[in-house]
Amino acid sequence: MQPTGHWACTAKDAALTRSAWVGGATRDFADVDALGMEADLMERLRWAERQVDLPAGRYDTIMPPSAVADVMIDAYWYAGARDAHDGQSVYSRRGGGTRIGERIAGEGVHLFSDPARPGLESQPFVTASTSTNEQSVFDNGLPLARHDWVTDGTLTSLIQTRHSAGLTGQPVTPYVDNLVLEVDGATGGIDDLVAGTERGLLLTCLWYIREVDPQSLLLTGLTRDGVYLVEGGEITGAVNNFRWNESPVDLLNRFTHASATVPSFSREWGDDYFSRTATPALRIPDFNMSSVSQAR
Repeated sequence: MQPTGHWACTAKDAALTRSAWVGGATRDFADVDALGMEADLMERLRWAERQVDLPAGRYDTIMPPSAVADVMIDAYWYAGARDAHDGQSVYSRRGGGTRIGERIAGEGVHLFSDPARPGLESQPFVTASTSTNEQSVFDNGLPLARHDWVTDGTLTSLIQTRHSAGLTGQPVTPYVDNLVLEVDGATGGIDDLVAGTERGLLLTCLWYIREVDPQSLLLTGLTRDGVYLVEGGEITGAVNNFRWNESPVDLLNRFTHASATVPSFSREWGDDYFSRTATPALRIPDFNMSSVSQAR
């Protein structure tokens, strides 16, 4: 078994009107900083002392690495070559076949998996327990190496079993249990994106994510445990939660700023399914908050 673990903590004020969350992945829990976790939660609760109600709409929105991981895992899980070849996904070419070789993201965007990635090491061979369109028990034992899914914005690979590779004429590129998103030239962190935002929102994480339209990979879900108001480059309060509708493929075309890539943890998918991610924070100028949510 490969070492897998995660840590997380949610804090609320005494009136249960403010909520904050922090979390991350770990291999052995030696890197968990409990005091740092407490300090981050207290700071986020302080941010929320001022409450502002906002309507639904499109907002300049900063997605931290945790929220980017939430949606990029979906972009990866739906990247099966068989479904794309059959015309059933956002990676399907109109008229037949897959979009391998087409630009699907902005220049400088790289999405890849590597079982030897330091800090995200995963099993180096296929271990499928069932056969689906994305994996096959008949591929068990095949060695895994780095697979580049998107290179400089161009779709270069999809998740291929030996069977689907025969259909598509592409190399065998099996599923790997980690995912990395990098943007050329991106530096700094969330604080830098906040400082450069005149008015917008800073998310914490996303949850209850569901696919709405496979052809565009439109997803819907809710914000959770902290949506913060940014004004004049500073966090000035917290706002209500929203339901959102976005496609991770569209987000990779529309973002205007990115931070350096760091180890991240998906609140939605990391607990039980996929904890090995490294992603940047992204600033989206027109993130679609489709309706107000009463969730706290």
